[in-house]
Amino acid sequence: MAANKVPIAAPFNNPLVCGRRELHFRHDAALCSAPRYTLKSPLSNTAGPPRWLAYLFLALSMSLVGSYVALSKPLVAALPVFLLAWLRFGIGVMAMPHWLIKPAHEAPMSPATQRLIFLESFLGNFLFTICMLFGVSMTTAVSAGVIMAAIPGVVALLSWVFLRERIGLRVGAAIALAALGIALFSLSKQELSTHTNQGLQVVMAPKSVWLGNLLVFGAVLCEAAYAVIGKKLTGTLSPKRITALINLWGFALMTPMGLYAAWSFEFARVTSVTWVLLVFYALAASVWTVWLWMTGLKTVPAARAGVFTVMLPVAAAAVGVAVLGETMGAMQLFAFGLCLAGVVLATLPSRQPAA
Repeated sequence: MAANKVPIAAPFNNPLVCGRRELHFRHDAALCSAPRYTLKSPLSNTAGPPRWLAYLFLALSMSLVGSYVALSKPLVAALPVFLLAWLRFGIGVMAMPHWLIKPAHEAPMSPATQRLIFLESFLGNFLFTICMLFGVSMTTAVSAGVIMAAIPGVVALLSWVFLRERIGLRVGAAIALAALGIALFSLSKQELSTHTNQGLQVVMAPKSVWLGNLLVFGAVLCEAAYAVIGKKLTGTLSPKRITALINLWGFALMTPMGLYAAWSFEFARVTSVTWVLLVFYALAASVWTVWLWMTGLKTVPAARAGVFTVMLPVAAAAVGVAVLGETMGAMQLFAFGLCLAGVVLATLPSRQPAA
C-alpha cells in the first residue's frame, strides 16, 4: 500500500491545484509562488501594431505610393492605361494566392463584410483609377493638385459621419496643415512647368475643365471612402486577407477593359526593363502599400491616418529629384515643411490627464 501514498507536498508543486479548498492547509504565499500561466485567446493575434509602428506603416505606405507614381511614367508611355492596370492586378493575384485563405481564428465573412470588400475595391481601385485618369486629362495640373489637397479633410469628414470618430483640435490643425501644404506644392509645381504646359491648357474648353475638376473631386471621394471602409474592415479581417480580396475584385472589374486593350497591343515592343519595372509597380501598388496601410489602420483612427496622405507628393518629388533629375524650388520646400508639420502634429502623443 505504500506505493499508493501521495506525498503531501506534491499539490503545492503543482500550480493547477495550489490553493484548492479541499486541502484545508494554510495558504502560504511562498508555497503558492509557482508561475502563473494564461491561455492566449485565439483572437489576440489580430491586435494592431503599437501606435509608433502603425504610424511608420502608414508613412511607408504613402511614400511607396509616391515612389511608384513617380517611376510609373515609363510604364504609362509603354503600355495602355487599362492594360497596365489589368496587368498590375493580375501580378498581384499571382503574388498572394495564399493570403486569400481564411485564417483559423477569423470568423466567416458576413454579407455586410462582403459588400464592404467589393466597395473597397470598386471605389478605391476601379473608380478611383477612372476618375483620376480622365479627370487629370481634362483639367489643369494645378486644379487637380489643389482638389487632391482635400483628401485629408474629406477622410476626416467621412470618418466622423460613418465611424463616429472624434476630430480633436490638434488633429483638425494637422489636417489643415496637410491640405495647405499639398495645395502650395501643386501651385509651386505649376509655376515651374508653366512654359511646358501653357499651350495645352490654353486649348482646354471651359466645359472640359469643369468636368475634369468634377472627376478629380470624385477621385478624392473614392480615396477617402477607401480609407474609411478600410478602417471598418480591419475590425473583422486581417490586413493580408483584405489586401488579397480587394486586389482580386480589382482584377475582375478591370478584366473586360484590360482584355480589350490587350487584343491589339504588340507585347513584343515591351522591353525587359519595362517588364521588371512593371513587376515592381504591381507588387508595390497591389501588395506592399495596401498591406502597410491596412495594418496601420488597425491601430490609428481613419481621420488621423488621412494626414499621412501628404507623404505621397513628398515621396514623389523626392524620387523626381533623386532619380529623374527634376528640380525643387523654395516654395516646394516650404510646402513640404507644412506637410511634415501636419504629420508631426497628428502623431504627437496625447497629454494624459492627471491622476
